[in-house]
Amino acid sequence: MARRGKNYQEAVKLLDRTKAYEPQEAIELAKKTAHARFDETVELHLRMGVDPRNASQQVRGVVLLPYGLGRKVRILVFAQGEAEKIAREAGADFVGGDELIKKIEAGWLDFDTAMATPDMMGKVGKLGKILGRRGLMPNPKSGTVSSADDLPRIIEDARKGRVEFKLDRTSIIHVPLGKVSFDGDRLMGNLAAVIEAVVKAKPSGAKGQYVKTASLATSMGPGIKLDLKPTLSLSSS
Repeated sequence: MARRGKNYQEAVKLLDRTKAYEPQEAIELAKKTAHARFDETVELHLRMGVDPRNASQQVRGVVLLPYGLGRKVRILVFAQGEAEKIAREAGADFVGGDELIKKIEAGWLDFDTAMATPDMMGKVGKLGKILGRRGLMPNPKSGTVSSADDLPRIIEDARKGRVEFKLDRTSIIHVPLGKVSFDGDRLMGNLAAVIEAVVKAKPSGAKGQYVKTASLATSMGPGIKLDLKPTLSLSSS
């Protein structure tokens, strides 16, 4: 394993690696341990007690972060005809059909979220291997496959900070919470919204401990273990 840089090693010294921190303290530590020259993202990582291979134990959902992500979200919409016009007027960054599909097949992926109207999914489906592994594939379950009339709403939600969470192959959920430059209350509000959504998304097939561990980290910083009891009791209300 490659040796971590000096700044990372200094950041680790700020932590007690044997301790699980309460959410507010962990957020303040995450801000202190950020050492990059750019405004790092604060991320939540949850190790789940479910089997990603079991269809009845999938964990997936969306949450609207009350304080946004702190960055411009580049939105792509697969649409044609009247729906294409609606998406453009609603402020989508990239809108189209066959030409966008060919562009993505050629390797272009300069967008943060993708949406589609139902009639486009037959064509968009062939991008599954490209978009799926990056979490960009439009899906009705995540609310990113929508009728033309509903496009303005989901585009606006994406601008405000709508994020999708999904169990990966190693039973972990990774969710961005905002930027290091956010004050603690804004990060806490976003964390509470995500935790509440994940708890509500507990599948009927889940057995035993639903969330095994939780941690915060910045883009370049060390992981900070969260105390599960106060973390899972967070509420956005």
